[in-house]
Formats: sequence, structure tokens, C-alpha cells
Amino acid sequence: MNSNHSIKAIFFDLDGTLRHSVPSGGDVFSDYVSSLGLHFNPEDRIRAARWEHFYWASSVDLRDDLLAHSGETEKFWIEYSRRRLVALGVSPAMSVELAPKVSEHMGEMYRPESIIPEDVRRVLPKLKEAGYLMVVLSNRDKPFHDVLASHNILEFFHFSLAAGEVGIYKPEPGVFQHALDRGKVAAQETVYVGDNYFADIVGSRRAGLQPVLYDPTGIFPESNCTTIKSFDELESVVKAL
Repeated sequence: MNSNHSIKAIFFDLDGTLRHSVPSGGDVFSDYVSSLGLHFNPEDRIRAARWEHFYWASSVDLRDDLLAHSGETEKFWIEYSRRRLVALGVSPAMSVELAPKVSEHMGEMYRPESIIPEDVRRVLPKLKEAGYLMVVLSNRDKPFHDVLASHNILEFFHFSLAAGEVGIYKPEPGVFQHALDRGKVAAQETVYVGDNYFADIVGSRRAGLQPVLYDPTGIFPESNCTTIKSFDELESVVKAL
């Protein structure tokens, strides 16, 4: 293991960090709403993207919606669409009116490709060679080894952990502690890299890890933590911690 500095492990988020859906759902959503004749500026789009990150970070709203519409997938996505329309700056009344149409469009037309970006593919072998303990920790409900395998990146990780396996979701510190215990590594020796400020940075910091925010589009300009725009920056950033 690395004896030359204090960081021994790098834990990664999966979706939006190592693995990307292209095009992003948020872009397709906003473009479609634009096509209906509603106009936004770039700040509106960034605000909606920030809301999206907040919502999916095990927010109270998400928990409420899952309870209210458990198993009723269509109703869940209509409510999600209504909330995101409001976040974009659409009036509450118009958001209620448009939500079913937008939700239906996304359900029918959104078929993203799942990719691992080239900068991720460049850095993983280097980090593995440098001797870091590498782990993927995701808020998914079920194990996702097959996702890592199908994208040919499974070999770089010592293990992966879905929050649903332990019943604790980011930003709760307990899920990070599970991964630390399993990896037999201390929090202060571990970096956590993720794209969602609310789930990844707040959560890993609470658990005592060193957070690194992956924010290629500048959604969180005031994030008060180490930030990278590309994975090509990660190795030198980790060495500097």
C-alpha cells in the first residue's frame, strides 16, 4: 500500500460519476419542455440540475413520493416531472398541467446509452497500479457487479456496495462506515469521489472521509471542497491530500 502519503483508499460513486447516461435525462427533459414553447436561461437549467441532485440524495421529498406512489411507477414519474418543472421555473399551475405530458415523453423517448467516459478509463489503471484500495459505493437498491463487468471496469475494484444491501443510503454516514469496515481502512485514509454534492460530499464528510466532488458542468460552484472537472485531475489531487 502507499506508504508515501496518508491516502490508502479511493471510493467512488457509480451513476453520474464513473458511469454516465448519454444524453442526460435532465438535458432531454429541459429540451423537450423548451420545445413546447417555454423559455429558460442557463441558470434555470443549472437550478433544475441542482434540484435533481438534491431530490435523489435520499431527500424527504423522494421518500414521500416513493411512499405515496409505491409501485405506481407512472404516478411517481408524473410527480417527479411536476417537481422538476417547478425547479426549472415553470409556474406551479402549469407544472401540474404539463407533468403528465412530459413524463409520457420521457417514458417513450428517453433511451440513453450507458457509457464509461474516456477520462475514467484512463485513470482507473493508474490508480490500481499505484496500490490504492478501490471501491464503488452507490445508492442503488441492488448489487451492480454486472454493470461494472459489462462496462469492463470490474477488475479495478476490490468490491462494490449498493446502499440497498445494508439498508442505509447516502448521505447517511452508516453506509460509508460499512464500506470502510469491509475494506479494513480508516475514514481519514479514504477519499470519496462523487458527482452529487448532497449525497456524496455531505455524506462522506459526515463519515470522516475526504470528499472530492466531480462537477464537470459547474452545478455546485460554492461547494467548499476539493473539486475536479475531469478524472484526469484525480491522481494529482489525491496525492496532494
